[in-house]
Amino acid sequence: MAQQKGIVSLPASGGEAGLNRYLAEIKKFPILAPEEEYMLAKRWREHGDTDAAAKLVNSHLRLVAKIAMGYRGYGLPVSELISEGNIGLMQGVKKFEPERGFRLATYAMWWIRASIQEFILRSWSLVKMGTTAAQKKLFFNLRRMKNQIDAFEEGDLKPADVAKIATDLGVTEDEVISMNRRMGHGGDTSLNAPLKGDEGGEGQWQDFLVDHGPLQDEAIAEDQENRVRHDLLMSALEGLNERERHILMERRLADEPKTLEELSQVYGVSRERIRQIEVRAFEKLQGGLLRLAGERKLLPAA
Repeated sequence: MAQQKGIVSLPASGGEAGLNRYLAEIKKFPILAPEEEYMLAKRWREHGDTDAAAKLVNSHLRLVAKIAMGYRGYGLPVSELISEGNIGLMQGVKKFEPERGFRLATYAMWWIRASIQEFILRSWSLVKMGTTAAQKKLFFNLRRMKNQIDAFEEGDLKPADVAKIATDLGVTEDEVISMNRRMGHGGDTSLNAPLKGDEGGEGQWQDFLVDHGPLQDEAIAEDQENRVRHDLLMSALEGLNERERHILMERRLADEPKTLEELSQVYGVSRERIRQIEVRAFEKLQGGLLRLAGERKLLPAA
């Protein structure tokens, strides 16, 4: 097909109608079988076959759209999120090594999410204002929590919802209220919302994301990605001493993080000393993750 010789581009303008056309267009590309994906990746890596690279990219554009939709509540145009995700996808295809045994979707997810998240962080001055780990955790989890409790209405949250979110995320109720108001400009949109540009009046956003039923390669990729993340984290934690590992896990990895005061009492040192150990441990963990990721060639380069 002539359509396969190039990579489908997202219209730079045209609003929702242009985005709808793009989402409909990318549904036409079939999901590749493992053997076909492997051979296309080999042709690209060994012979620089651009047609093969285009097929690899086009077959994963729906994956980018689905991931990008997960970030749609940050007040940024969906088309821009998808465009950034597509850049990450193309970088993933460029670096993909099929001999390592992973499917492209598993590897590309890292690049897609990294590209989208970097774009969000560049675009939101809010993140620069929220400097604590708890505030950043709230920034990236508030929408998910609101979805879980069906808090879709605009404006302030109900007091009971505020209390639940604050408790679950380990932040104050005032922080939840403030963050919700800051993020309120973007709002959340249900995937069941009708498309304004749909001529028939019956189309929904979710109709253009994936085919009916779960995609097998997506489920496998998600499982592999979770295992890779867990293995990387566990390996990197081994590079910390016992005190650093305990403090870091209690402060940043626990469902209910402990305060500096609580840990200072455990170790008989000041809160400032606990904070210093936490920062040093986190820097060591980051360095270990980057080193391991570089060795395994699983993560994008910084």
